[in-house]
Parts: sequence; C-alpha cells; structure tokens
Amino acid sequence: MKNRQFTLLLGVIVASLAIFFSACKKLNDATELGGDLIPPVDNITTFDTLIDVESYNGIFSIINDSMRLTPNDEHFLGKISNDPIFGSTDAQLFLELKPTFYKYSFANIGHPDSLFIDSAVLVLDYVETYGDTNTAQTVNVYEITSDFKYDSSYYLNRNSLTTGAQLGSATFLPHQLNDSIKAYQDTTKNQLRIRLTNPFRSNSNFGEWLLRQDSIGLGGAFSSDSAFKTKFKGFAIKPGAGGNAIMGINLTGANTKLAIYYRYQKGGTGIAFQDTTVNYFNFTAFSASANYITRTHTAAITSAATSPAADPIVYIQNSPGTFATIKIPGLAGLSNRLVHRAELIMEQVYNISDSTFPAPASLYVDAYDPTITNFRTIPYDLQPNESNALVAASFGGVSFYKQDPSGNIIRIWRFNMSRYVQHVLTHTLPSYDLRLFAPYYIYEQFGVPPVVSDVGRFVTVNPSVAKGRVRLHGGDLTHTNPQRMRLRIVYSKI
Repeated sequence: MKNRQFTLLLGVIVASLAIFFSACKKLNDATELGGDLIPPVDNITTFDTLIDVESYNGIFSIINDSMRLTPNDEHFLGKISNDPIFGSTDAQLFLELKPTFYKYSFANIGHPDSLFIDSAVLVLDYVETYGDTNTAQTVNVYEITSDFKYDSSYYLNRNSLTTGAQLGSATFLPHQLNDSIKAYQDTTKNQLRIRLTNPFRSNSNFGEWLLRQDSIGLGGAFSSDSAFKTKFKGFAIKPGAGGNAIMGINLTGANTKLAIYYRYQKGGTGIAFQDTTVNYFNFTAFSASANYITRTHTAAITSAATSPAADPIVYIQNSPGTFATIKIPGLAGLSNRLVHRAELIMEQVYNISDSTFPAPASLYVDAYDPTITNFRTIPYDLQPNESNALVAASFGGVSFYKQDPSGNIIRIWRFNMSRYVQHVLTHTLPSYDLRLFAPYYIYEQFGVPPVVSDVGRFVTVNPSVAKGRVRLHGGDLTHTNPQRMRLRIVYSKI
C-alpha cells in the first residue's frame, strides 16, 4: 500500500515538473532573453498574446540618409554588380596622400635631373570584403580636379567632386588581398596596390611628374602644404566594370600610402646610379577624404517601396539604404495589464545569396513622434550603457540563430519594448509608428516625453556603413505565416 502511494506521489511530482518545464520552454522559445526573470506562462496567472503588425517598405531619400564619415571610419571601395535581391552598389573612394612635412625633397636635393622613377604605387590598407571574394574586381585611379578640403565632411550619398586624368588601374581577386606582398622595404599583407603607370602632364607617369617638381623655390610643389595642393588635389579611386563585392579600407592605417620607388645619382648627374630607394606620402591629419556610395535597387524593392499596401516581405539595407515603417494598430486598444515582457519579433526570409551578402550586424527600431515631427529612441527601453553610450544591442538589435520550417539557418531579432508597451497600455504614451532600419549610427531625440526632457544623442548600431542587407517576414493579418513579424506580450491581469 505504501509502495503504491509512493508511486502515485512520484507520478504527480514528475507530471508537475513536466508541466512546469514545458511552460518555461514555451516562454524561452519565444523570448531567449531574460527567461529566468519572467514568470512561466501558465494561462492562470500569466498569459501571452500576439499582436498583429503592419509593415511598409521605404527607400531613404538623399536628404533623409545624409550620413558623413570621419577619416577614422572604415571606408568602402568596389562594385556589387549582381545581388539578386537588392541590386547593385557602387562605392568610390577619395583621399589625399601627401608629405608629412615641408619643405620636402627626394634624395639628392637640388638635383632633380638626377632622379629616375621606377614606379609609383598607390597602396590602400585593406580591412575586409563584403560580397563575392572570387569574382575579379577592377579599380581605376584618377586625379581630383575640384577643391578638396580636409576640414569638410562629405556626404556618403552625394558626390560633389570632379575628376580628370586616369593615373592607373588594377584588377584583382578580393580573396587575395590578405596574402603577403613582397615589395622593396615593404613585405606585409592586407594591401591593395595600384600602379600609377598612365602618362600624366607630359610626363611618362605620375611618379615621374612628382620627381620633376621643384622642392627648393618659393613656388615649388613641396615648399608648403598649400603649394602642393595647388599642384595636385588628391586621388579618386573608382570601380570599373564587373566585380561583385565592396572592400573595406582603413585610411589611417599604416598600409595606406603612396610609394614612390626611384633611383638617383649621388652628387648630381654623371655619377653612377645608387640602388633603388623609396619615399612615402601618407594620409595625414590635414588630408581630405570622402566615400561616395550609390545603390541601384531591384524592381521588387522599388515596387514595394512605392506601393501604399502593407508588405509581406521587408527589405532592410545598411546606409545608404532602406527602411520599413511598422504599425501596430491593435496596441492602443488593449486593456491595462501588467507587462512582464513585450517583444517585437522578426525573422529572416532565407535565400542562398545570404551567404554571399550577409545580414547587417544589428538592426534598429525607433519611433516617430508627431508632436516634434521627428524620430525618437523607443521611450524607456533604450538606455545608456555603463559608458553612457546608446548602443542598439541593449534592447534587441543583435540577432540570434534558429532554423526555419525548411531547416535553413536564419536570423531572428527580438526587440525588448516592455516599458514602452506598458506606458501605452496605461495611456501615458501614445502608440507610435515605428521605423526599422540598419544604419551605421543615428542621431536623434533621446529621453522621455514631453519634449522638454529630450536631448540629441548618437546611437551606435553597426560597425560600419555599406555592408549588410536582409529580407524579413513582414506582418500577415491572415495569420497563415507562422514566421510573420509580430508583437508578443507576456502579461498578468490586473
């Protein structure tokens, strides 16, 4: 009898534990974050519900995506010719390389006729490749002919610079850029090297022209920085035909320089040649720089962005790129309740091209506040970190991996909007239209309404511009798509 009672008691305990862990698993499957802090959904005291969302695609205009880069930011160069989902990208790079001091001279000062060029090579500090690393890429180097100022910040999506003569070109496979290079006094890796061999201003090439400049006279090219700028304003590097990738470049890295390889006759003409030597021009604190990136989107994206209807697929691309407006019409009508967690959940639509063109490192959501006719951070939920910086990852911008119904590995994002949703349900905040996008950074209003408490703050979202794009499942009011974008609320009744 006692054994029977013990067996029955044991069965009750096991069943209870099974129910408990099942409830916990149901919650954790849908939240991943903070599951140990949220009571289990038992449908007795704690409940969950899914709220429908509507999604609308958009392409940022030139005015609304007016980002600028500093010389310390990663710049991009190259061409994506065939992204089957998002279209093409053209990334051009402009920079000044110059002497680090003035008056400047080559070896054998005072005897320019005793200098003989071997080669001039534009070297760029390679960081990474986004796209197809096995498709050949061509880049061409031109002279900049318009004013180019180091104390001006140039827009990422607007090019005001003009170019003249082509100085040289190079064709390469992106995956080879991290191979070691053996050059005179420069054996290293992570270099993109472009020989400047084209005729330039009645000289055999750009390097010969440099050697012929007078470094002595008051009007010589190397007498001062301003004098050099009147002779040569900088380099424009543009992609040629073909290619299916963009390369990240570090302007301030040790590998970004102009290498001038030459020989000279010690003491003047008529003396035996010395061995080849090399001088470098560098990217200095007084060097100008600009990155110009243009996108040509596919018909599917432009059609979705101009249609007034809600979209079942959302297209998100890093700056300069695209966005989506997210509306949650049913949120404002919910009765008041204790919100344990509210998450805006979105899942990737798998495509084989995602392995070549991966998703951005992070996505970001903010809110349009009609009282200030501007966007603000999600009230209460985006908070400064220990360094007092606003980082998108703090409320869900970083993705997790999961399998879709077909077994493909995809990314899923969950934005924690618990405090904001709680204030909507208590009618201390309105239900805002949301904006989903993937910028490098964003400068917008931060604080708790009303406006008097707001300050402008930068929010860091991604490590760079240009790289990263993703398709997401949008809202689905028919509820036939289990991967649809949705707002999930875990709550207790009041």
